[in-house]
Amino acid sequence: MNVANVDSQSGHLLTRITGMTCSACAARLEKALSRVPGVESANVNFATEQADVIYDPASTDVVGVTGAIARAGFGVGESTFSFAVEGMTCSACAGRIEKALSRVPGVGEANVNLALERADVRAIAGQVDRHVLETAVTAAGFTARFSDTAAGDADEQQREHDARALRRERYVLIASALLTLPLVVQMGAMVLGLRVHLSPWVELGLATPVQFVIGARFYRAAWKAIRAGAGNMDVLVAMGTTTAYAYSLYLFWMLGSAASGKLYFEASAVIITLVLLGKYLESRAKRGTTAAIRQLMDLRPKTARVEREGKEIELPVAQVRKGDLVVVRPGESVPVDGTVADGRSEVDESLITGESIPVDKESGSKVTGGSMNGTGLMKVSATAVGEDSTLARIIRLVENAQAGKAPIQRLVDRISELFVPTVLVIAVVTFVVWYLAAGNLESALISA
Repeated sequence: MNVANVDSQSGHLLTRITGMTCSACAARLEKALSRVPGVESANVNFATEQADVIYDPASTDVVGVTGAIARAGFGVGESTFSFAVEGMTCSACAGRIEKALSRVPGVGEANVNLALERADVRAIAGQVDRHVLETAVTAAGFTARFSDTAAGDADEQQREHDARALRRERYVLIASALLTLPLVVQMGAMVLGLRVHLSPWVELGLATPVQFVIGARFYRAAWKAIRAGAGNMDVLVAMGTTTAYAYSLYLFWMLGSAASGKLYFEASAVIITLVLLGKYLESRAKRGTTAAIRQLMDLRPKTARVEREGKEIELPVAQVRKGDLVVVRPGESVPVDGTVADGRSEVDESLITGESIPVDKESGSKVTGGSMNGTGLMKVSATAVGEDSTLARIIRLVENAQAGKAPIQRLVDRISELFVPTVLVIAVVTFVVWYLAAGNLESALISA
């Protein structure tokens, strides 16, 4: 078992070491660690494959110690974490989470994928746990969601969660569009030269729920971003629409009914509705990117018939152990990877090989979980279950391929970090220049 422990106040690191072959290796590593500036003591135990290091945090840190271990030709035990992240709205959000996770002591690499709404973290084994990562994500203004259920149940829960979220976004979009439509019709009539003006009270009544009820999500996300010392698209949406709404409210307060035709309530409502439309289309596209994974997951049987103590019992696949004798009846999916112990049949393995012709299986033949049994009855001795099965490894490879980032995507992430501050600076400069040049607050505000 990989064990590591860090006390940041005392500068104590206890971690597993890989690559040692003899006691001489342990002695060599001790010398290498002792030469690191700031390391007060280093004890390497070859039997337990552990290094116990005490260091001065003012002179070195975990990265410095693990770097010395790597330079000595050894490795540090690693753990990987994969969890869902909620609340991301743009590439800047993903970049902010990656930075927050990377600052956690012991994290070697953090990769956040906006499309999959997933974070993959590689860290020193035992030093970093789920609570620490969750705290880092929360401090950045987002929510980390780890799954405590079996893989199959977790996948089903994630699918149901995504479906509910997509339905909720659709209902919110429809409500926003219905409230915004009269304002858009009025604006279109003005463009065509028709004098069709809604009452300022009607405009206020239509725009207010769009701004503060439907658009509340933008205020919440913007506040989290500002509190974390960063900016994202929600900050721009919240500032732009609030400015348009507040200015319109000011005109209505000053002019009363004479403000008809001079208000900008439709601008704030249309912006929010269009952004919601974009987010809804984005959510649908995200579901499309994971369709291949969902299809693979659907191939995994949920239960298996296992012979134990002379009885045949039905268990969740997650509870099947290596060496269990699994009974596969005609027409059923093979629940686990294994070897045929008894029986004879033909098995459709097209999910693995692409070959549509069933393959004959007899005693001693290997079968793959997820493949379809033919007309015979087989008893299969389980050799790989759960995350060790072939199908689970295929799913993991597809997920890792989708989670990876192309160089152009990393460039976009870096640019997005500068996008919001740049836009805000341009808006402020525009306001100042227009106000000084024209001396008109309305023109300056609209331009900004």
